[in-house]
Amino acid sequence: MLKEMARFGKKLVESGLVSSQFGNISVRIGNKMIITKRGAMLDEISDGDVIKIDLETPKSFDLKASIEAIVHREIYRGTSALAVIHAHSTYAVVESLMVRGKSIKPMDCEGLYLLHEIPVVEGETGTKQLAEKVSRALQDHKGVIVKGHGTFAIGETLEEAYIVTSMIEHSCKVKYLCSMVMR
Repeated sequence: MLKEMARFGKKLVESGLVSSQFGNISVRIGNKMIITKRGAMLDEISDGDVIKIDLETPKSFDLKASIEAIVHREIYRGTSALAVIHAHSTYAVVESLMVRGKSIKPMDCEGLYLLHEIPVVEGETGTKQLAEKVSRALQDHKGVIVKGHGTFAIGETLEEAYIVTSMIEHSCKVKYLCSMVMR
């Protein structure tokens, strides 16, 4: 599992979906999750950069996990996801700040087909309230954007979550560029 997390961490950085230590990755294994630690550089994930934590009962060593562990935990508790990627992709963040509603409708055919719409939620990083909003949105969608912060994407695999993350960013980029041309 570590090898897969490292592979997708590197892909996230190389594709510009995150800057090295901004964002996080997790996978569910039974009633536990393996998640990147706070401050882990996603393009250099090794044994010391991940931690296994319980999905039901937070423990003191959870503090070593990403600040978004509470959100990942709630996603696993509220959805059938087996993998979660949280990215700070530029166009998704920009579009979330510009949207006048609770979702972004992709303009490109691939985005419409895969995502239909992208919910946008608000909340403070690492809080129970944000965790509940994100988890609720992901019950009916594959990805969500936290306003001004970044995306959360789910899948049965890290590859699926990566594809959703990439698609959200692509759709937001197309929408942004179209809005610049249409001015």
